[in-house]
Amino acid sequence: MKEKKLIPHLFRKEFSKIVAVICKTFGLPNIQIAEDIVSETFLIATETWGLKGIPDNPTAWLYKVAKNKTKDYFKREKIFREKVVPEFQNNDSEYNLEINLSSKNIFDSQLQMLFAVCNPIISAEAQITLALKILCGFGVDEIAQAFLTNKDTINKRLYRAKKKLRKNKVDLSIPLKNELDNRLNNVLSIIYLLFNEGYYSITSQQTLKKELCIEAMRLAYMLLDNKSTNLPQTNALMALFCFHSSRFDARINNEGELILYADQNREKWDYELIKKGAYYLNKSAQGKVTKYHLEAGISFWHTQKDENPVKWENILQLYNQLLQIEYSPIIALNRTYALSKANSKQEAITELLKINLRDNHLYHSLLAELYNNYNQKKELEHLNIALKLVKNDVERNILLDKLDQLKND
Repeated sequence: MKEKKLIPHLFRKEFSKIVAVICKTFGLPNIQIAEDIVSETFLIATETWGLKGIPDNPTAWLYKVAKNKTKDYFKREKIFREKVVPEFQNNDSEYNLEINLSSKNIFDSQLQMLFAVCNPIISAEAQITLALKILCGFGVDEIAQAFLTNKDTINKRLYRAKKKLRKNKVDLSIPLKNELDNRLNNVLSIIYLLFNEGYYSITSQQTLKKELCIEAMRLAYMLLDNKSTNLPQTNALMALFCFHSSRFDARINNEGELILYADQNREKWDYELIKKGAYYLNKSAQGKVTKYHLEAGISFWHTQKDENPVKWENILQLYNQLLQIEYSPIIALNRTYALSKANSKQEAITELLKINLRDNHLYHSLLAELYNNYNQKKELEHLNIALKLVKNDVERNILLDKLDQLKND
């Protein structure tokens, strides 16, 4: 039946909007009530539409039911009598209370909710979970699957996070200008982590979870649509997302196996997204350079042809700058690959051996690649170590294929 497909689609699209508006109207402490009201609205839709058919305007129907249920709830409850009525005492009637589900108020409410759930008083893990649940409309089952955990763990994480937000009286508001940079940096960091979880899928056997990436991009677009948050670092982050996303279809083959960058079919790259990435990267070219600028620059050059004589040198220099801003062994490891392309494999091996990542399969996998056609014994040794350390089946299969090729040569 059509409603069986339509309702999950509308839930993902409209759940977060209605919840955000209710919380903006009655306060963030009522977030659980808002979620319950909206969930009940969709339950009623499932039952009603199954019997009477889908209304002409399903979204308007959902808004109307949600509005009525919200008004009924808060008029009945003590919170309405003690907190809401005084705010409306100058009106002719308490029935003047309006749940404003206009496009502008929905947008404003969702943007304010984004800053609320990405509050550093709760852990980054909890912020991502809240964002997926409240802003992206993911169900608890889906979130548990994404993080390879169970529903009980996710429910507890959500409960603790909401309790902490209530306890600290976090409200729905865009930070003032003097606070905006620090708060925005945290929001961008959470969206960045959400995209990476989808793109690199550290916690899952599935290497590319496209939906997480799409939701991260949608949240970044929300920031770009607001004048106060449409800043250079936001544009740089969106540029990075566009460049990465342009290679979605080229990263996975028909069997769901990962295709390494060097082996990707460039005809499958999305060049419209690359153009969009270049547009946002140009818009970001003002003010302080952030890690998002540098990572976007690196990703831009990865979309360029290898024949470009300055490609790998530019990537290497951007990695050098990135390490100065935010050192990490993984960034240093990625830099050595660029070093091997810009200078030589021997120089890259020398640098890579200095990095303390000997318990990481990527370290040994890269060493094996650098030793290819140079020292077969070392290549075999590091491939075997990488195989013992790898936890992702997709990457394990890549290593096994390399091992087979090496043995057959």
